[in-house]
Amino acid sequence: MKIYIVIPAHNEENNIGITLSSLVNQELKPTQVVVVNDNSTDRTSEIVEGFTRQYSWIKQIYRKSSDDHLPGEKIVEAFYNGYGTLGEDYEIICKYDADMVFKSNYLLRLSKHFEGNKRLGMAAGQCYIQKDDQWILENPNKDDHIRGALKAYRKECFLEIGKIARSIGWDTLDELMAQYYGWELKVDTSLKVKHLKPTGFKYSPGASQLQGVATYRMRVSFLLALIIGLKHAWLKQEVRVFFSYIKGFLDAKRKSSTFIVDANQGKFIRNYRWRGILQRFKTK
Repeated sequence: MKIYIVIPAHNEENNIGITLSSLVNQELKPTQVVVVNDNSTDRTSEIVEGFTRQYSWIKQIYRKSSDDHLPGEKIVEAFYNGYGTLGEDYEIICKYDADMVFKSNYLLRLSKHFEGNKRLGMAAGQCYIQKDDQWILENPNKDDHIRGALKAYRKECFLEIGKIARSIGWDTLDELMAQYYGWELKVDTSLKVKHLKPTGFKYSPGASQLQGVATYRMRVSFLLALIIGLKHAWLKQEVRVFFSYIKGFLDAKRKSSTFIVDANQGKFIRNYRWRGILQRFKTK
């Protein structure tokens, strides 16, 4: 299968070489890889250039964004910068982080999943982080969620869901929209991917507010937003997350912010969220 990979990277001199080496050593080589160097000030560019000189299917492009560190927007815009250079002759499009280590059979296994199920829209392995000299599952309570660091989409699914939303929360919305359109998701728990720089849990009022805004723009009800906000606060172990999240939601509602899904999609998302909540209560 023709696999295109986009890797946004900002100051990843300690990781990008390892990530690219793991892709170079794949049993099934990607057709194209583009690293989007987003305002790096370290040796990221030099390291990537070493790979581009050796492998014609790897290239680097440059992007200069702001120094603000808010999740979602910068990553998505960097992805689109890279995606726009690749053309349309692909079967699978991937958005990978610059700090992942893939086993040599990773892309081959993914391709077999896609080839074996024509309704499979998204697939990935699972992220593992190092703790006390052991590699453990990064998000043990989320074995049914394809992490933003490991997105792989079938072309038809990617186009039907409207590609990636230019909004924080894109890495949840894409899965919801894929299921809305009848696509299936696959998390292969046997594909263990090392995540060298785990997602941080530091409280950021700006990020939490943007998550609240994104929740409103997905047409989620206020009651659901309260539950989701409490969950975010519990995961972060920081009560301020809840208040920032709800502030973002209410601000978006007050300003009548534009929705990023239509009415039917919003109804699907609300029902999906409630089913998930009820299932959790049933299993406890």
